[in-house]
Formats: sequence, structure tokens, C-alpha cells
Amino acid sequence: MKELLDRNNIPQHIAIIMDGNGRWAQKKGAMRIFGHRNALTAVRESIEIAVEIGVKYLTLYAFSTENWARPQDEVNALMDILINSITDEVPTMMTNNIRLSSIGDIQSLPVSAQAKLQEAKELTSHNTGLTVFLALSYSGRWEIENALKKIVKKVVEGQINIEQINQQLIADHLDTKGVPDPELLIRTSGELRISNFLLWQLAYTELYFTEILWPDFRKEHLLEAVLDYQRRERRFGKTTAQIKSKP
Repeated sequence: MKELLDRNNIPQHIAIIMDGNGRWAQKKGAMRIFGHRNALTAVRESIEIAVEIGVKYLTLYAFSTENWARPQDEVNALMDILINSITDEVPTMMTNNIRLSSIGDIQSLPVSAQAKLQEAKELTSHNTGLTVFLALSYSGRWEIENALKKIVKKVVEGQINIEQINQQLIADHLDTKGVPDPELLIRTSGELRISNFLLWQLAYTELYFTEILWPDFRKEHLLEAVLDYQRRERRFGKTTAQIKSKP
């Protein structure tokens, strides 16, 4: 399937809402956490194919601020999986020149998870290939609220004035500062919503929904999403005629 790709039209930034772990487990008569554990293969395959086709940024919605409301046993197990998977994947990231980063309220994570995440980020910080962002304890509204608080503080302290507040200034105070907005968002499990994910950044992102539950997601599914993206016309408010007349 890779041979069908237009190599001049690969999304620089792909974001994925990794949904369906619990339903996948329930279909197999297992506890929800079984689905989370089996989702790691989907993460690895998505990262591998992103590297193969030349994606520069991959953002994975791993744990939302709303997920803290889940049963405590599930939250605890998710944190254990997070810690172990980060530790286990660092050697592979180093071998494949992958840099790990994160967005979200990282300070709300357990101290052990924060430490492992920070260690992995530092170890991979000099890698120059694909950057993988883990969205942890993250929500789009939290991110925008946090950015506005930073900006208001600067106004109060006289560092900037109100007239300087514009879209670029807001973007520069988001967790994704300096990173291009996603061209493609993939959501698995058949749900047709963005669930408080990258609300500012998704303004002109192409949305792709698939019925595949996340633990079953493989390289070919990401390639199908990219091929679908390449068949679309991205107009950004312009007409088709304007786009086609562009030199």
C-alpha cells in the first residue's frame, strides 16, 4: 500500500485519538485493562509506519483530564502501563532516532510516571527523526485555559499589552508551541467526535474516522487514512478554482 502514497503530500503532523480499548476487551470477555495492555502493539505499529513514510510529528491521545474520573483500579493500571511502556520503548526510540515529548498537565501524574517520562524525554531529546507527543492528563479546554492564564499574567505584569494579543500569541502559549497543527486526525472505534482534543489546533485538520478498535489498529490502517487524506482537497476557505489556479 505504501507504493500508492504521494510522497510529496505526506502529512507533517498526524494526531490519533486511540479509542476502543475497553470495548475490545469486553468483546473478548475480559476486563477493560486487558484492552489497554493489548493496545501497545497498535502504538508501536503506528510509530513504525509514521517513521517509514516520513511523518515528522505524531500526537497520541493517551490519557485525558476526564479519564481521571474512571474507576480507580483502571486509572492505577493505566499509570502502570504508561510507566512500563515508556521504559521499555526508550531503546527502540534511540535506535530509530525518535524523540519523545508530551503535552498536558504532567504535574498531575503520579511522581513515578513523571520521573520515567522526564527521563525518556531527556534521553531522546537529541534525536532528530519523528517526534512522538504523548497527550497525558490533557484536554483542549485545559490547554486553552492554561495559555490564557499565562497571557493575562504577562499583561498584568506589563510584559505585553492587550493590543498584542492575537492568534499567533495564543498559539505560542499552547503546549504545542512551535509545532505545526495536525493535517490529519485519526479516531478509531467508530465514534464521531474529537473529545476535547487539540481544540485550537484542529481548526483546519482533516478528520478520519474508522470502525477499527484501537488494539486492532495496524500499519495498513494508518496508510489507508493517509491515502484518504491525499484524495481530499484542502481549501482553507478558498474556492476550488483558486486552489487549482495556484502556481
